[in-house]
Amino acid sequence: MRLLNRMQNAQVKKQKELTYRFCSVLLFLLVPFIFLLVPSSTLAQDWTPADSWPQFRGNRQLTGYSKSDVPSNLKPLWTFEAGESIESSAAIVGGTVFVGSQKGELIALALGNGELRWRYNAKAAIGESSPTVSNGVVYVGDLSGVLHAVRASDGQGLWTFKTNGEIKSSPVVVGNRVLIGSYDQNLYCLSAADGKLLWKLKTNGPVHSTPGVFEGVAYVAGCDEIMRAVRIANGRQIFQLVSGAYTGASLVQGNAFYGTFNNEVLGVNLVARRVGWRYQHPQRQFPFYSSAGVVNGRVVVGGRDKMVHCIEAGTGRSLWTFATQARVESSPAVAAGRVFVGSNDGRLYVLNFFNGEKIAEFNAGAPISASPAIAAGRVVVGSQDGRLYCFG
Repeated sequence: MRLLNRMQNAQVKKQKELTYRFCSVLLFLLVPFIFLLVPSSTLAQDWTPADSWPQFRGNRQLTGYSKSDVPSNLKPLWTFEAGESIESSAAIVGGTVFVGSQKGELIALALGNGELRWRYNAKAAIGESSPTVSNGVVYVGDLSGVLHAVRASDGQGLWTFKTNGEIKSSPVVVGNRVLIGSYDQNLYCLSAADGKLLWKLKTNGPVHSTPGVFEGVAYVAGCDEIMRAVRIANGRQIFQLVSGAYTGASLVQGNAFYGTFNNEVLGVNLVARRVGWRYQHPQRQFPFYSSAGVVNGRVVVGGRDKMVHCIEAGTGRSLWTFATQARVESSPAVAAGRVFVGSNDGRLYVLNFFNGEKIAEFNAGAPISASPAIAAGRVVVGSQDGRLYCFG
């Protein structure tokens, strides 16, 4: 794999833009509690099947956990040049990889060899919004505020829906409905068939987060420092929790786990509607922007302290940390007893899930802020130099 040493100098942004950028929240279901409390018909929702990764974090509970048997000796198989930065995380369905880029394209590639199948021109850059694939349709948002529905087989556009702000949230499909957040401060629910607006919920700040879904309820939080539980059928808010800081987060049936820009990871009991524990590194006080991988009673999350943290879900006790050389904004994916996570130091790290020891690293030469997608024994992730990598 060719190594790139290109240094990227970020321009200074307005404080408001920084605030918006830093307020992502992602919600997850805690695996052990699901096994105990969720009916068997819904058990599969907290992990992603071995052969697919249909949306951001793999499933509607956003656990980042795949059943795929990833090879122990991981090696690069192919790369694809997208032309501009890839901050969108890939979706993988039916042997096809779908990913967006800052070039304003949604592209479809063969998982087997990286061969291009089609390109769709969104006419605006695709940032952190990651594709979701459902019933033969790919959904993705762009930075002009448009949600696109595209036929998965050939890239034919089906419909668009315009919001009044950037879309960095990733769409989530629940039955015949699509949920999407916008920087216009609304959470939208649209008809998956034609993009018709079914309802929208007004918040007090940009909705950067991707909704987590459980039993007909969407959980979303972010820039207004409030986590909301919203009934998908009618858009009615069931309850809200004040987080006390901008958040970048995780959630489960009855419990939530999320990082904040107050340099903490919180464990929240949603039944009692209170914070059960707070985790903070004893020496390094930095915000958490990454979303957590949640499995087997453990929460794994990246920090802007350049570290990957593994926390005991029941108590908030630190189990291990792993240091990289730059911010970790990529959200960890977990499969086959390993953690796969990118860092802004330009590397994809493979860590032992149980003790945090490094198993392998791959140098892309450019920051990896996108999150890995895992399916059919392969790991796919993009970098900010516009390259998409497939390992297997």
